[in-house]
Amino acid sequence: MKLLKDLLYKVDLMQIVGSTNCAIPHVCFDSRDVQKDSLFVAVKGSLSDGHLFIEKAISLGALAIICEDFPSDINPDVVYISVSNSSKALGIVASNFYDNPSEEIKLVGVTGTNGKTTVATLLHNLFQALGHKSGLLSTVVYKVGSRAIPATHTTPDAIRLNAMLKEMIDEGCKYCFMEVSSHAIDQGRIAGLDFDIALFTNISRDHLDYHKTFDEYILAKKKFFDNLSSTAIAIVNKDDKHSSTMLHHTKATTRTFALRSMADYKCKIIESQFAGLHLNVNGQDVYTKLIGSFNASNLLLTYAAAVELGEDSLQVLTVLSALNAVEGRFQQFKSKLGITAIVDYAHTPDALDNVLNTIIDIRSGKEKVVCVVGCGGDRDTGKRPLMAQVSCKWADQVILTSDNPRSEEPKAIIEDMKKGLTSSQLRKVFTIDDRNEAIKLGVTLCSPGDILLIAGKGHEKYQEIKGERLPFDDMEMLKEHLKD
Repeated sequence: MKLLKDLLYKVDLMQIVGSTNCAIPHVCFDSRDVQKDSLFVAVKGSLSDGHLFIEKAISLGALAIICEDFPSDINPDVVYISVSNSSKALGIVASNFYDNPSEEIKLVGVTGTNGKTTVATLLHNLFQALGHKSGLLSTVVYKVGSRAIPATHTTPDAIRLNAMLKEMIDEGCKYCFMEVSSHAIDQGRIAGLDFDIALFTNISRDHLDYHKTFDEYILAKKKFFDNLSSTAIAIVNKDDKHSSTMLHHTKATTRTFALRSMADYKCKIIESQFAGLHLNVNGQDVYTKLIGSFNASNLLLTYAAAVELGEDSLQVLTVLSALNAVEGRFQQFKSKLGITAIVDYAHTPDALDNVLNTIIDIRSGKEKVVCVVGCGGDRDTGKRPLMAQVSCKWADQVILTSDNPRSEEPKAIIEDMKKGLTSSQLRKVFTIDDRNEAIKLGVTLCSPGDILLIAGKGHEKYQEIKGERLPFDDMEMLKEHLKD
């Protein structure tokens, strides 16, 4: 329980009606979660506006309201606080409510279009192996030490985020590695957090259904670095042309990493195979089970962050060499039939291009490459033809199918993907609405030695169809059809 006046510390206040010298046992932004004497924060979201639920929150027992616009009827028994941005205020209040846990733990945030999950997970597994109890907040799973908690969002809402950081501290975690999504940055979910290190992987087209333009998407990522303190460290990918944009205006100490440019942390690929990578990292050789140049970049960033956190470079490389691929990220196995099967989360044109290009580079001869891919419904429609074009550029045969169609019809999504394909490209394209049947066809099209990529869903164990989450696992379906 906290006094309201203490919860408002560092909040940009505009007007207060009532006394803030009252005890608050609970903070929420969903009126369904209101308890007696709660502080309800009315957030203007993309789907609903919390201001419409202020009266409901009061009727359920809310004692105080934070909002951007006061309601027309003021209840004399309720404290009202107006702010310029209630989403940002929620982040700061949540941090204050849980005793500012980000100040008591080494907090490392990873942002970028691709590689966030891999880098955050590698860092967590690395530091656990080095003997440091750590937390993880990722798209795949949340972890407190080795205890796993199902993930709901890439970056949780501000209240759950701070509650989990507090839980990590209470259970002895010294570090937390978390993905920082553009949505979380834009919506103020990370407001009030004290990051020790911020990492930038890369940026390419994604989430334009939300950000509308690529420039707005870049600026959302940039805000993460703009808000770092002078004691923080920012490490960015110098191979990405937008890395300098991320650092423009940041107060943090800056570091760079790269495979193709001069940088503070440098990596050279000596050998790349399906068995893994042989790398030279800052002059030291290392062998790793991870595959592809994109993973060389992910490993280098992981190494850089660990060294900046004070770990011994040789010990870091030794542990990294033993770590496995992250679930659903270039997760591969060879079937009894001799088919190399790969499941990957690639759901952007750039990610898909990286994965397919890696397969082409690694294959030893004329092995056929078959790609099963779809696009999500109710999301950026502009990337759909791009995904199909990338698939046809590299793969010998392509099966366009359902991903998470959500409220849309899979057939309509597939037709969007086919737009822009040439007649010669269309000749190697199959279309199957049912994802399971598409995977089955992919297996059928492969002969021993061929390579089958199932792209788009990776670790996900479901399909979203017409408001329902139905059980579905790409890897499970693959093994069933391959009889493994």
